[in-house]
Parts: sequence; structure tokens; C-alpha cells
Amino acid sequence: MDTLPSAAFRAKAVVFYEPNGKEPCLGGQLRDKAVWVDESICIGCRYCAHVASNTFVIEPHLGRSRAIRQDGDSTQLIQEAIGTCPVNCIHWVPFEQLDDLRAQLDAMEIQDLGKLPQVSRRIKSRRN
Repeated sequence: MDTLPSAAFRAKAVVFYEPNGKEPCLGGQLRDKAVWVDESICIGCRYCAHVASNTFVIEPHLGRSRAIRQDGDSTQLIQEAIGTCPVNCIHWVPFEQLDDLRAQLDAMEIQDLGKLPQVSRRIKSRRN
């Protein structure tokens, strides 16, 4: 047995940590829930993007809000942005549900907010 104090400097460190992909990138504490925008009911008012601009952006093709970062703003600032939403389309959800919610949203046919609705058949005008 080596009892010299310098033996501690020669010992190899054993790391038992395996990353799981849910670590906070900026050294903060991991939230219990993730923020989710239900884009199918979002009206594109932009309030959330103005309040918490590091978390929410307006998606350029559909004109609706989207949460792009979970660690962009403080929990209090995100909660303030949620409070400004006039249609209540922003929610706290478990991280595990994000993939399923995204798949459900991708399966929907969502109309652009800046364009007129698409008509599947041509409407003929009436002639008197």
C-alpha cells in the first residue's frame, strides 16, 4: 500500500457519469418541465417572442410562435411570456412528451397565417 501523499496525484480518476442529453447547457439547473407551443391554435401575436426572445421565435413560414430553446430564458420570464398569450397555446409539458407532441403537430395541416385559406375546388360565379 502506497502511503505517500503524492500517490493521490498519480491515481486515475474514475468517471461514472454518462451524458443523457438533458443536461442544462449553461450550467443552470434542469427544469422539471419543458415549454411547448401548440402551433395549431397560435394566432401569431408575437407577445411571447417579445417577452422571452431567447426561448420563442416566430416561425417564418407559418407565422406562428415556436419554442426553440428550453434554456434560453429564466423560468420566471418564460412564465411571464405564457401569461401574455391571448389564446393560451403555451404549456409546460414533461420532456418525454416533446417528441410525441412534435409528431402530432407535423401530422396536422396548418395554414399559414399570412395567406388566405386554400380552396380545394374552384368556386364558380353565379350569373343572373
